Amino acid sequence: MSSGILFGNRLLDVAAISCFAAQFYKVFSPLLKKERIQWRRLFQTGGMPSSHASTVVSLSTGVYLLKGASSVEFAISMVFMGIVLYDATGIRRQAGKHAKALNTLVDNIEKREGIEIISEEFKEFLGHTPVEVLVGSILGVVLGLLFKGYILG
Repeated sequence: MSSGILFGNRLLDVAAISCFAAQFYKVFSPLLKKERIQWRRLFQTGGMPSSHASTVVSLSTGVYLLKGASSVEFAISMVFMGIVLYDATGIRRQAGKHAKALNTLVDNIEKREGIEIISEEFKEFLGHTPVEVLVGSILGVVLGLLFKGYILG
């Protein structure tokens, strides 16, 4: 494989493009609801589609194309992908739900007691729904296949 842009690795290039594509969509998707562009979404977690999913799935797709399904590298990428996708839909999503509940509880106590408990709210927008991960995964496969020629270079 000839050298790519990021650390001389074309697989990293495609994974970065896939991550950026998912995040870039989040910036402009509010336009579909006749809302304003949200540039801050370029650097935030959560939402549709999952950039975590698109990144790791495009990486695994690229490894598959380059090394094949029976390779050690593909096995490693599949395990890594499974952990990331599980984390995005499970643990991080639950952490976001907990943050929302804590924020509501703290807000109610602060209003009732007139004291400040915490100076900033917990971040609620952390994880992904299964649909957001599915769409991110599809994006990852599609971009991995679109860049097949570049990966195999």
